[in-house]
Amino acid sequence: MDAALTAEAHEIRRTLRDLLTRHAGPGAIPAAVGTAEGYDPALWHRLAGDLGLPGLALTEEYGGAGCTVAELALACEETGRVLLPSPLLATAVLAAPLIAALGTPDQRAALLPRIADGTLTAALALPGGSLATALGLTGDNRDGAWAGGGRAGGIQARGEGGGARRLYGEADRVLDGHSAGLLLVAARTGGYPRGRTRLFLVPGDAPGLTRTRLTALDETRPLARVELRDTPAEPLGAEDTAERLGGAPAALAAAGRTAAAILAAEAVGTAASALERTVEYVKAREQFGRPVGSFQAVKHRLADLYVRVEAARSAAYHAARDPESGPLALAQALESARITTGEAVQLHGGIGFTWEHEAHRYLKRAAGDDLLFGPVHRLRDHAAERAGLFGPGRTPLAAARGAGLR
Repeated sequence: MDAALTAEAHEIRRTLRDLLTRHAGPGAIPAAVGTAEGYDPALWHRLAGDLGLPGLALTEEYGGAGCTVAELALACEETGRVLLPSPLLATAVLAAPLIAALGTPDQRAALLPRIADGTLTAALALPGGSLATALGLTGDNRDGAWAGGGRAGGIQARGEGGGARRLYGEADRVLDGHSAGLLLVAARTGGYPRGRTRLFLVPGDAPGLTRTRLTALDETRPLARVELRDTPAEPLGAEDTAERLGGAPAALAAAGRTAAAILAAEAVGTAASALERTVEYVKAREQFGRPVGSFQAVKHRLADLYVRVEAARSAAYHAARDPESGPLALAQALESARITTGEAVQLHGGIGFTWEHEAHRYLKRAAGDDLLFGPVHRLRDHAAERAGLFGPGRTPLAAARGAGLR
């Protein structure tokens, strides 16, 4: 698949890998995640200022590089290799496309250039605790149930003159929500039953906003609880624009498919790096007077992992060019990362289970991503349902039961 990459893409990969090798090795992770931001601010400003990473897929009109999703996915594959703690995913992959799709000209002009140069980070705050559901990856998000459905729970928006709103409610497991300079908050407006979900812009220093960093399985993915109490907010985009595009659920689903393709590439980077580190270890570690990697059983296990990783990489590269296949590519990449990182711990032997070795961080990244963006079987189930593979309204599970299978 490398032969299909452009010269520009190869240069992005080479430059980014060189920089991350020097400044973002495994030893740098504890210091980075221990900061108030949850990442290394100096390295982030270097990635943004020198390489233009957050603006890679934004148009030149807003200070971006004008590249495609494929280039951003390739960059995220490299950040996944080193488990880089950074606001890139929350800002450039989740928030920026929504601002570009729904924002008014004034909102885009005010926000996107600051995102492109790295001076503004953003986070997507979605009630219900399930990012995958809200993005339409594991189920239909059009009913708004994930956002409170206009009933109790979720986040509610109350109207004011001039289009301003006041938000009430909370959102859990908000990626980089504790440090983002801007929050994109999904809230229900209009009451029940005619209410609908809209996205609102909330500055990080808005009154009535409380953000609490949570303890996460994967410390390189900081999560936060966001509470809003009479918090002023600005609707993202004009109401007629949002409705013409299918509303916030449709925009979230479109952004979700693109994000899935990018996340798949990142997960491939994580799996590939774990595999490479394991190969190097078994070549050097000796047992019974010979390298562990020389045993046939170990060779077979590594060969199986290599096939998994390369298959997931092919799927991720295809999805980067055709985001419609993003959820399926993400399912394959998450599964590959989970199995590969688990085997990496096993093949490292006793040292793989210790805090001193980095193997556990790769396993936690794979497990954490499966919790945040999966699980894998639901990604596949919903993708099959959207494709109509099992008939109208029938899921693979229902089809299996109808065929007498369990």
